[in-house]
Amino acid sequence: MSNETDGGIQIEYGVDDKPPLPKSILLGLQHVAVMIVPATAVAYVVANGVGLEADAAYLVQMVLLFSGLATMVQAYTVGPVGARLPIVMGSSFTFVGATIDIGASFGMAAVFGAILVTGFVVEGLIGWQFKRIKPFFPPLVTGLVVVIIGLYLIPVAMDYAAGGADAPDFGALHHIGLAGLVLAIAVGLNMFTRGVTRLLSVLVAIIVGYAAAIALTFATGLELVSFSDVGSAAWVALPSPTHFGFEFEPIAIATFAVLFLVSSMETVGDMSGVTAAEGRNPTDEEFRGGLFNDGLLSSIGSIFGAFPITSFSQNVGIVNFTGVMSRHVVGIGGVFLAVLGLSPKVGAAVTTIPSAVFGGAVLLMAGMVAASGFRLIVTHVDLDRRNTVIVAVSLGLGLGIATTPEALAGLPSRAELFFGQPVIVTALSALALNTLVPGDSSPLFDAVPAAETSEAESPTVGPSDD
Repeated sequence: MSNETDGGIQIEYGVDDKPPLPKSILLGLQHVAVMIVPATAVAYVVANGVGLEADAAYLVQMVLLFSGLATMVQAYTVGPVGARLPIVMGSSFTFVGATIDIGASFGMAAVFGAILVTGFVVEGLIGWQFKRIKPFFPPLVTGLVVVIIGLYLIPVAMDYAAGGADAPDFGALHHIGLAGLVLAIAVGLNMFTRGVTRLLSVLVAIIVGYAAAIALTFATGLELVSFSDVGSAAWVALPSPTHFGFEFEPIAIATFAVLFLVSSMETVGDMSGVTAAEGRNPTDEEFRGGLFNDGLLSSIGSIFGAFPITSFSQNVGIVNFTGVMSRHVVGIGGVFLAVLGLSPKVGAAVTTIPSAVFGGAVLLMAGMVAASGFRLIVTHVDLDRRNTVIVAVSLGLGLGIATTPEALAGLPSRAELFFGQPVIVTALSALALNTLVPGDSSPLFDAVPAAETSEAESPTVGPSDD
């Protein structure tokens, strides 16, 4: 069913439409194919960052399972939880840096304890009071947060491209070659092809890079890929509650509370990006249900060892690109993700992908996240003197912390850990300056009345998690 909405795009299937089952399955699989790489990359990067390589397959399994469950709840709702919108959910790169730092300092029990406490408390409160909080997060603030997320991840991506920070042959030619191959294929397909090939460019690039790594393993004897763990992994296994245990460390709770605040703004932007296809903004009920879903499923997932769940922007792009807004299609994609998440063999297979192959993909993903943040600022923000100073201070502090964390060595250890998070420093700086300095985007001074706010100033698509 094709129709064009006022101010939107041509809609092939509306939110409540059900395409024929074979077509729905293919469209659902396309959503899975686009998000499965960045979602599982989060688990892979964290596992390697905190020395949990032995648990990497389990972490991948939990990411897939709870991404699927959250996607189904978002599409169909459970009471007030869920938006009844075609929003694909998955683990976000927003939390990667803090998870690695806190996991290394206090252990993963402190990470999952913090997620359990702050997930639904923070996003539940934001959803409940969304109308009052929304003016504090204009595109200037959310755009800066998106930029720093991407920039902070680039050094991580380079470590993986060189074979992993702990690799004995770090920087070896075969690592750089694999990462370069993945990057070149992904960029080439994205820039010079159309349709499905372009949409799946990162996935295709990783498959080719993985095949090249397997070929190198057999041809040279280098142990780039090993399938020993895949053969011994079970086909089906249920998740294990309290797999990592729980500890409630105050600094970890404070850190994740701020990051959930940031994550909620990503979800607000993605929901706005989906409904923009219909030429409208989400209703307050849709915003509230979507944020409740983010927080509740993140808290529940932490019990089993899943990282925080949020919306995926690249899937918002698919909705706008294809004109297929059917939540039933996204619900089918959620079913596929949940089924994959019940198979340890799938998780074990993902962990056989060499660090260098993931590095080439993550480098592109991180760069795209930063680029989308810059686009958000340039498109929706008047870079006058006030706003330029806010950009300069926020990014200067965030990048300063990222590149020279030892500058905070004089602080108490817990304060050093909290303020050592570039995303937190940038977010708090941008939020404080934008709120307290008079200007059109300040909620306290000269704010543009809601009735006069143009559609262009409404929340836009948040950072790509890919």
